[in-house]
Amino acid sequence: MEEIFDYNEQKEESSFDLKAEIYKYLTHWKWLLFSCLLGLTIAYLYNRYTLPKYRSESTLMILSESEENVSGVLDGASGSLLKLEDNSLENQIVNLKSKRLVKKVIDDLDFNISYFVEGNVITPEVYKNSPVKINFRTADSIVNASYLNVLISAKSNTQFDLSIGEKQLGSYGFGDNIEIENLKFSIESNSAQVKNSNPVHIVVRPVADVAQEYILNSMIYPKGKGMDILTLQTTNNVSDKGEDFLNNLMYQFNFDGVKDKRQVAAKTTEFIQNRLENITVDLDSVETNLADFKKNNQFMDVNAGAGQFMDQRLSAEQELFNIETQLSIINSIKEDIQAESEYEILPENVGVESSNVSNAITNYNQLLLERQSLLSSSTTANPVVKDIENQISSVRKSLQQNIETAIRNLNIEKAGLSQRENLATSKFSTFPGMEKGIRNIERQQQIKEQLYLFLLQRREEAAIAFAVTSPVAKVIDSAYTYPSPISPQPWLILLGGFIIGLIIPILIIFVKNFLDTKVHHKVDLNPLIKEVPFMGEVPRIGPDQSDVIQLNDRSPLAESFRILRTNLAYLIQKKDKGVADIIFVTSTVKGEGKTFVSYNLARTLATTNKRVLLIGADIRNPKLHRYTSATIGAREKGLSDYLYDYEVTKEDIISKTNDEGIAVNVILSGPIPPNPAELLMNDRMENLIETCKPEYDYIIVDTAPTMIVTDTLLISQQADYTLYVTRADYTEKNLLQFPKDLKKQGKLKGLAVILNDVDYSKFSYGAQYGYSYGYGYGYGADEESRLQRLKKRLFTKSK
Repeated sequence: MEEIFDYNEQKEESSFDLKAEIYKYLTHWKWLLFSCLLGLTIAYLYNRYTLPKYRSESTLMILSESEENVSGVLDGASGSLLKLEDNSLENQIVNLKSKRLVKKVIDDLDFNISYFVEGNVITPEVYKNSPVKINFRTADSIVNASYLNVLISAKSNTQFDLSIGEKQLGSYGFGDNIEIENLKFSIESNSAQVKNSNPVHIVVRPVADVAQEYILNSMIYPKGKGMDILTLQTTNNVSDKGEDFLNNLMYQFNFDGVKDKRQVAAKTTEFIQNRLENITVDLDSVETNLADFKKNNQFMDVNAGAGQFMDQRLSAEQELFNIETQLSIINSIKEDIQAESEYEILPENVGVESSNVSNAITNYNQLLLERQSLLSSSTTANPVVKDIENQISSVRKSLQQNIETAIRNLNIEKAGLSQRENLATSKFSTFPGMEKGIRNIERQQQIKEQLYLFLLQRREEAAIAFAVTSPVAKVIDSAYTYPSPISPQPWLILLGGFIIGLIIPILIIFVKNFLDTKVHHKVDLNPLIKEVPFMGEVPRIGPDQSDVIQLNDRSPLAESFRILRTNLAYLIQKKDKGVADIIFVTSTVKGEGKTFVSYNLARTLATTNKRVLLIGADIRNPKLHRYTSATIGAREKGLSDYLYDYEVTKEDIISKTNDEGIAVNVILSGPIPPNPAELLMNDRMENLIETCKPEYDYIIVDTAPTMIVTDTLLISQQADYTLYVTRADYTEKNLLQFPKDLKKQGKLKGLAVILNDVDYSKFSYGAQYGYSYGYGYGYGADEESRLQRLKKRLFTKSK
């Protein structure tokens, strides 16, 4: 029988009903609409009163060595004095975003001082056109580390009120000296009509804080494939400020680069000048000795016959000259290293032929410049400075070792050449002894002259390089600002406000539904009705509606019980038409409406001219008398009397009712006994049902809840069918497993489920059953418009 009912009712459904889930949210459409409108309103106000931010951008090219050395005077095998061979693009980005450089920009542009003019709602910043200006008489070092926030309210073109927060300090004249804490300043007027301007907030912040803010709001990244072009970007509420910041940042970067290069050139010039002074003294001494020697020894020319040995000796002398030159230069550098402190820049490109010494000097100077750059924005305790100082010490030791090695190598070469010269001299033994002396003096003279001319040339090159020092970078595009603000983005903010306004109530509804453990509609009964037939739904009764159906009743309640009656006909398959069908009505716990269903189902069956007996078998907590006490009377005996008193007959307890023309025989529960379970276990209950079967078409038994007490299970085998009542918004979902277990165990016969107290106003899909349409079905029901029904309700309330 159940299989036939299941097939006619519906096919097996999925446990997830998307339509039902959507309707859960659509029932709260008013809150969803209100939240979306609220989100859009907040987003509009945010767009309206939020100061826009603009993006400014510029482009800078980092010049290579060949591009920097535009003069061409210092090209050579040893390289330019001013080359920046290790200045990678990454290092330049770090330098551009360094706090030291940005602080110089902020200090130079006075960006640590801001002016804000009060508006009706917002207070925007003004730049270059503030009606007033503050002039500090305190040292910049104190101002750049101070914080000040004052409000200037002009009273006239000559007077203003000065306030800090809520505290008014007094009235002053423009140009008066004012002192607050350790700051001395005056306020100047920039407008002839300053008295008509709105109050101005003057905010002074530490330069370091402002620099950090600009660093966070700026981006620098490579542009193009050449990896030598940088794009600089910054965001600011005032576009002109952003442009000035980028332009000044590029200027300060170039200025620092040129300054570093000139520092090397200046040190080289100083070194060459000192050596020239020493060489001049030495050369003058050698020339004096040569004149005295010729005068005292009457020097004569070399014999042409000794030309062969003379050429050999001259060759050795030339090489000795070169070695002596190198030794003199390297010894000079060695003396300079020993005389100067550890962090003094060394001269470069002074003619040292040893590549190890030349490269070591270049690396040493680059490390010193990097240390100086870091010390301008930090202290010697900085770990990075410590690391560079360790590198400097290491390179200095390596340089000294290279110098010592070069000197040893030159001395070895000098010893070999001296041996060759001595050999040639021994072959030239016939020469006068004074020839050797004159040659030694002339050789010293030539060395000094060559070195003197060499240093003069290098001094001129260093002076020219200092005068024509080229920039380290080239500005491709000066700063410009995009016309559209980057924030706020109106449409994106509005969309975000709409989405947030939609998501918040959806999340609230989701959490509410997620934490909800009650049964609300048929879909929630899916775990149960997959195995147990579903009889139908009973709608919720309004406060102005009757909970008892009447004859020819067209209310939703009456129609729902007619559906139950129809479905019951499919469930009941009569084998013996001469006896009644025994229908038990029960539930899991009390309060689910089993008595309500029992009484109205009995009346519905009785309207079809069926003989119906309604028995109140819940003798622990009887409720049936609430519906029948007015027609039966208070003194009628009940079921409990029949069960324990064998003298009481069924005729004594059966009451015939005819409420509103619907005839139903009723057996009330009677007095509450102390031992209801024992009474139900005796054979009186079975005898009552058996003797009543031939007299009725239906016997409906209102029993006790199955989970709370065992009364129903004690007599459950006497039933032909069991209607199990669940209640919307009341029955717990986890209790649905209980009737399933009872069916599997065979404790309830012919089990079917009814859902009571369904509120169809919450579930639009209930309209598919016709509940929300008044059950007119063409029976002559008056069709009223919504407006007419609203007027009718208002009129009724007013009465």
